[in-house]
Amino acid sequence: MENKWVRGAIPALLLHCSIGTVYCWSTFSQEIADYIGATKSATEWAFSLAIFFLGMSAAFLGDVVEKDIHRSSLIATICFTVGMIGTGFGIMIKSLPVILLFYGCIMGIGLGTGYLSPVKTLMLWFEDKKGLATGLAVAGFGLAKAIASPVMQAILNAFNKDPNQPVNPAPMFFIMGGIYFVMMFIGHLILKKPSTWTEAHSEGGIKEFFATLASNFKTSFGNKTFIGIWLMFYINIACGLALISQEKMIFKSVGLSVGVCATLATVTAIANAAGRLGFSAWADTLKDRNTIYKLIFILSIAFTALVVLTQGIVKGAEIPALAILCVALLIMVNAGYGGGFSNVPTLLSDHFGMGKISSVHGMCLSAWAIAGLTGNQMATAIVNKLDRFEKEIVLSNGDIAVVNPIGYQTVLYVTGALYIVALIISCVMVPKVNNKQK
Repeated sequence: MENKWVRGAIPALLLHCSIGTVYCWSTFSQEIADYIGATKSATEWAFSLAIFFLGMSAAFLGDVVEKDIHRSSLIATICFTVGMIGTGFGIMIKSLPVILLFYGCIMGIGLGTGYLSPVKTLMLWFEDKKGLATGLAVAGFGLAKAIASPVMQAILNAFNKDPNQPVNPAPMFFIMGGIYFVMMFIGHLILKKPSTWTEAHSEGGIKEFFATLASNFKTSFGNKTFIGIWLMFYINIACGLALISQEKMIFKSVGLSVGVCATLATVTAIANAAGRLGFSAWADTLKDRNTIYKLIFILSIAFTALVVLTQGIVKGAEIPALAILCVALLIMVNAGYGGGFSNVPTLLSDHFGMGKISSVHGMCLSAWAIAGLTGNQMATAIVNKLDRFEKEIVLSNGDIAVVNPIGYQTVLYVTGALYIVALIISCVMVPKVNNKQK
């Protein structure tokens, strides 16, 4: 069946809506820490490792995806679901190293191959609307958190038989692992490139694999334009992760209750998905796709500057208008974070062509790997360094929360400066290319 929706869009959504649940980590990370007797900061490394292995597996396996999307989507299905189920096993035996291995390493490999597998296929099926097509799939990655978080929370609540005992998150991982296996395996079966597209690939063993990898690395990182795209992609992710990781506490700092924070978490997740779809569809209408990145960085700088100049996080609990401004900043950061992801493959295809886009895109996703280890850790380090400014505030529902507004505000000075650097890189290192001629 040669149908672009059946062979391209639907399998892409099935794959990305599954693997995108990696961003649900905050939903159950505290429960895991409590159940296995570890600190929350120790368990956070599982998420950081998952993002690192996502980016690095994409960089290393980009050529595998290029040659055979069925093999790569099957690898993604097996690694991701084994990672989920193995994490549940690690929780059962209360072993943090096992959790790090399965959630961070094995599931991370499934994330990288699963993320890459449908992207080129979509651009081939929707040749005239490449941005819209990739935005649709990558939006599924961003929307997965909004869809899965309440489901996961409901499962956790169902197994919380004794409120005085830590809840066991393991059954949730077993249940969700089974669900995702079905979704991803169906996506794997129906994913297919158009029959009109032909391409030649070299065959060979492990020696040829590493030779090709070295060639791809040299071709990519030996190119000034690629380095520029890599750097602005890295900065956008690092800044996004830095602020998204502190999102809940920023909302509390401006006086919002736990219930409102949970609602806003869904809103920002939707903004993330909307940014992936909206910014990429918008880019299809522009002569130079890089213009979208300039707009993302300008808007991010403007919203960050407003919150910095008004001391919005510090004074937001007292002045509702500033609290609204802080919420608007995080909505913008989430939208720009998502938009940065969805436009990378199409921007790369404009500069490097469609022939080896999976390999080049995979190399670029190594920026995601490095950002996964540095973005949220940078924000955590800043907040911990300023822990002397922690204080108790009364939330809108009367609850008391311990927050560090000055610490979160300080994070904005760093991310604001980095967004300015990213804008300069976008203007100086990435030349104009008319995507209408591609």
